[in-house]
This record gives sequence, structure tokens and C-alpha cells, in this order.
Amino acid sequence: MRDRHQQFAAERVMVMAAPNGARRTHADHPALPVTAKELADCAASLLEAGVSVLHLHVRGSEGQHTLAADAYRAAIRRICRRTGNALILQVTTEAMGRYTREEQMSLVRELRPEAVSLALRELCPDGDAEPAAAPFFAWLVAERIWPQYILYSVEDVRRFERLRRRGVFAEEHPSCLLVLGRYADQQAGDPAELDVLLSSADHQCFPWSVCCFGPREQQAMLAALGKGGHVRLGFENNLLLADGLPAADNATLVTQFTAATEKSPRRPASADEVRDAFIHRA
Repeated sequence: MRDRHQQFAAERVMVMAAPNGARRTHADHPALPVTAKELADCAASLLEAGVSVLHLHVRGSEGQHTLAADAYRAAIRRICRRTGNALILQVTTEAMGRYTREEQMSLVRELRPEAVSLALRELCPDGDAEPAAAPFFAWLVAERIWPQYILYSVEDVRRFERLRRRGVFAEEHPSCLLVLGRYADQQAGDPAELDVLLSSADHQCFPWSVCCFGPREQQAMLAALGKGGHVRLGFENNLLLADGLPAADNATLVTQFTAATEKSPRRPASADEVRDAFIHRA
């Protein structure tokens, strides 16, 4: 018998969008959203394009990456005025060399978002970090805050699998995001990396998504679609369409992908369908 996440993946694909990230600015693309208003406008267009989950970065007064709860609240209020409850807003805890594990966890405890992304190598990099990380992971599950664990390498995937089998995540089927490529060293992702990452764990036992840095994003998303995974697209990772031309905006990247799903048995899921599959569980 299929688990709920497997049944969901057989019929639906979760389309996430990462429209800005922690580093890029208007200098990289004029349509990259930075302010709360720009994020709200972008969110509305992404919803129309087929997105169900918005991966949300916010900026400080100088345009810098921040984990300030007040900055998140302002952006979330603005987005919700435009989109209501039709998007799941996933806040990031990305450290970017500025924030400690304690500060990352403190943000989530204060903000209590519907969903959060957590880099495993930041929140729980080794055994010494487990005594603090494990109770936090359990608290997320108890509070029905949906975590997605970000995995950047084969080593990350193998560690995720070991922790999952040991019950450290306090749930049987924790969600993860597999990252192809790197921003820091301008390394474009290769869709062939996906098979290597998937073979490093029993990936049928948990829901997984993929993002890909660079111009092969669409190819990687289609590979994930065919293998039963979910996708995350957007200007955080890539600014180009599959033909190499600049995308007009984030919604254009998403529409390019959702158009391709018309030939697949898996259609883009709504936010409520994602909630039923991953958040509102007994």
C-alpha cells in the first residue's frame, strides 16, 4: 500500500517558487522582488502560474539578507492581502554566514510560520548538534510547522537518511530539497546529479523536491517530474529560460514548467492539496 506522500506524488506535483534568494538584487534582474510590495506582486503572479508554495527571503533596510521576524511579518501580511490562503509561505532560515543555529531556531519559534526551510548542514551539522536540533525538529512536528530539509551533497543526503531512520526528525516521512549546483562558486547544476543524490538514500520513503542553479533548471525540473519528485523554480537559482534567453519574470519560469506538465499524469497541486498531504496529517 502506498504512503500518502507516494499517492500524492503519483497524481500531483508540488510547484514551489524561490523568487529572490539571499544574494541577488535588482542589478541581477529588474523584476527580482526585494521589497514587501514587490514580493506580494510577484506572489500573485506566481499563484496564477501554478505555484502552491512560496519560498520566502526578506531583506533589511539596506537590502541585506535578514532573519528579522518583523521583516518576515511585514512581507507575509502584504502577500496574504494579495493571495489570501492560496499559497503556503515557506520562510527560510538560511544563515549565509551571519546567523547561528540558535538564532535560526529562535526565528522559527517566534514567527511560527506555516512552513520553513532548514539547511541540515546548518541546523544539525554533526552529532554534537543533535541534542539541540532533535527537540526543535520534534517541536516543529508538534506545532504543525512543515519543515523542508535542504540537502546540498551526497554526504548531506546520506546523513539525512541516517537521521530519518533513527527518528531524529520526529516523523516517518520528512520532506527534503535536493540542490543541484552551487551559488557561491557559480557552479551550474547538472541534471545528472539527481540520480546520484537519489541513489544515496531510500528516496521512496520521503517526499523530495529539486532545485537547480543555472540554465539547466528546466531540464532538471522535468527529470524530477518524471521520477516522482517535486520542483522549486525561480530567480534565486536561475534567470534564464530553457532556450537561453532571459526570463521576463519569475512567473515566466514557472509557466514554462507547468506547460510541460500538460503531457504528464501529474498536475500542479494547489496549496490546500499540499497541506492535506504534508501538513494537516493526523
